[in-house]
Amino acid sequence: MSDSVPIPPAVMFFNGGFAATAATVIVHPLDVLKNRMQMAGRDLTATEAQKSMGGIIRSMVKEKGVAAFYPGLTAGMLRQATYSTTRLGMYNSLIAFMTGEDKKPPSLLVKMGIGLVSGLTGAAVGTPAEVALIRMTSDAQLPLAERRGYTSVVNALARIAREEGIATWWRGCIATMGRAAVVNMAQLASYSQAKEMYLKSGYFQDNIVLHFASSMTSGAITTLASLPVDIAKTRIQSMKIINGVPEYTGTINAMAKVVKNEGFFNLWKGIIPYFARIGPHTVLTFIALEKINEAYKVAIYDRQTKK
Repeated sequence: MSDSVPIPPAVMFFNGGFAATAATVIVHPLDVLKNRMQMAGRDLTATEAQKSMGGIIRSMVKEKGVAAFYPGLTAGMLRQATYSTTRLGMYNSLIAFMTGEDKKPPSLLVKMGIGLVSGLTGAAVGTPAEVALIRMTSDAQLPLAERRGYTSVVNALARIAREEGIATWWRGCIATMGRAAVVNMAQLASYSQAKEMYLKSGYFQDNIVLHFASSMTSGAITTLASLPVDIAKTRIQSMKIINGVPEYTGTINAMAKVVKNEGFFNLWKGIIPYFARIGPHTVLTFIALEKINEAYKVAIYDRQTKK
């Protein structure tokens, strides 16, 4: 049976990165909208209608039409090629290692721990692309005189290093790692656990329906758990340095200022586009990953049986 074919760690890393990058191409417009909504609270001159999802969509379409939803696509793809390759590859490799020969899956707490470590590592690797992505997707919201006008992720990274120093590639790295720890602990562990529970219920078989149900459950849990940290990360990565003083000193400070200046529930500002981005991205990533892994196992199994 092809299910018995092991997947080497290097292949797990490649498959994870490829699946996540493909999913990003599809959901990128929602990521742009989410970033614009999170940044809207800083504009004190804008009305509530202008800060709403509908108002921001109308403004974006008026500015550049459909193209307004695709700035930073190259940065988004590079982010997944670095961040998700690392986090998914590490997670699946460690889960396979911890499962062992008895095929007994690790406990939920172990899965959460593995997800946390994988997320932290992936975030450290992917932060430069993340900084470029945040800047490119929120650039159109800045006054004309303050817009950076990056033409691609390569141009963004080169200019950031030249104009602000290469250390700026990792601006907000701690906040990014904090978000990644929450996201991966929630997303990866909940997907594995939901899949395991749904299979045990007897109502599901190991097919695309199971993968869809498990990934949607994972997406909902991840959205609620990670959005406040994501908002803090977005604010930090796009903050201004005024007279040598940064707007925010860290994740907790950024979240506290959001609560103080904009209200507690603004920590979940943009929850609809965030879930609309997280949900499909989680579904597409995990379904694609399951299918890619399955295809690899079948190909190797067929090759071995022909020998």
